[in-house]
Amino acid sequence: MGHGLFAQTSDLFRIEYLNVPNNNTGNSVSRFRTLFQLPLEFKKNNYIIIGGEYRYTSLELDNVPFTTDDLNSVQRIEGSIGYLHRTEGEWIYAAKLGMRLQSNFETTLESDDYIYVGNLYAIRDRTKNREDGKKPDRLILGLEYSTTPGRNFPLPIINYYREFHPDWTYTLGVPKTNIRYKFDDKNHLQAFVTLDNFFANIQGNKVVNGKVAENISMTTVLGGLGYEHYFTKHILYYGYVAYTISNDYRLRDNDREDIYTIEDKNTVYFRTGIKLKI
Repeated sequence: MGHGLFAQTSDLFRIEYLNVPNNNTGNSVSRFRTLFQLPLEFKKNNYIIIGGEYRYTSLELDNVPFTTDDLNSVQRIEGSIGYLHRTEGEWIYAAKLGMRLQSNFETTLESDDYIYVGNLYAIRDRTKNREDGKKPDRLILGLEYSTTPGRNFPLPIINYYREFHPDWTYTLGVPKTNIRYKFDDKNHLQAFVTLDNFFANIQGNKVVNGKVAENISMTTVLGGLGYEHYFTKHILYYGYVAYTISNDYRLRDNDREDIYTIEDKNTVYFRTGIKLKI
């Protein structure tokens, strides 16, 4: 079915671990994540894609002016269904609808725990049917809308991938920009700049300095090096070591107003895992 089930990932299955240990302040974050995507062809070049994702984020909070017994962890549980159509030419069109539960899950579910997501994609894929003398590339354009509090507008998605040498490729876009070198078919090295984040509703809220915090989130921009080892053409191990360029870890209200900054100091970042990809 070509490259890319959806713009964000071409993985059929992934399991990974992340750690952001801020030793200076003790406000560290670690995350376990697993996801799957199951493409089901119901007509030639037409697919229904069923997906799911689970994230468990462990939080260690130190020297903060609020109780943390109910904020030792947050979780994200997501289910999605999508449609993908590959034309006879270069273009692929796709759409996805999903629902997330994002919360600290200390009590029964409440309305703010539910987040609804919709995505639209147009993908020009020129990586498979290569013309003589042409350098393979892929362009992804899209929009993502979610009901995350305070975000009342769709976010643009743009990503461009190009193979400019038999052993070199680059990707420009969000959430990741990189340049990759292939030592051989099994070992790849990359330098990258990327974005990572999490968001969760706080059940019961937090009162901090007289203000009400309704959610907790972190947005991190980081740069570093990554290594991939392919056991087979589709199964690989990956490991990333990076340093944060921007680190914004905070409590907010549902209008996205900052209530309390937990962490804004830069630190190291580790992520590793195994994936099965198309």
